[in-house]
Amino acid sequence: MLLSRRAFAAGSAIALLIPKARAQQSPSPVTGKPRLAIGGYDTVAYFTDGKPVPGKPEFTFQWHDENWQFASAAHRDLFIAHPDQYAPQYDGYCAMGVAHEAGTKLTGDPTAWTIVNGKLYVNSSTHWRDEWRKDTAANISRADVNWPAVKNMPEPKS
Repeated sequence: MLLSRRAFAAGSAIALLIPKARAQQSPSPVTGKPRLAIGGYDTVAYFTDGKPVPGKPEFTFQWHDENWQFASAAHRDLFIAHPDQYAPQYDGYCAMGVAHEAGTKLTGDPTAWTIVNGKLYVNSSTHWRDEWRKDTAANISRADVNWPAVKNMPEPKS
């Protein structure tokens, strides 16, 4: 199969990006594998677009041993300038799980989210997001107390 010069050039450009993206990955201290933050969704989009937007591998940035993907270079650059402003609380794990009496680490669902006082919270399902929203102040207070212990728990099983 013959490729046009344009197709070959585009493919070559993409191939050049792949090693760069891989070089940004570092192993998680818990699993030894890189973790894709919030399932690859663009954390800035929750604030700018008001909805979850999948990120793209070509707009990846590594922060806190996680790979963050963004829908655009502009969103990536906003995150780079102010990561604490855009990153979800509790490293994107289920906020309600962290707030639970014993505290637990559950994988967050990027479509089950809430912004409270300018901070992003992700839950493991829309059910738990709705429960979270019933008393955000109390849930945030409990989760903030539990988080130091929960963050050192093993990764949830996929």
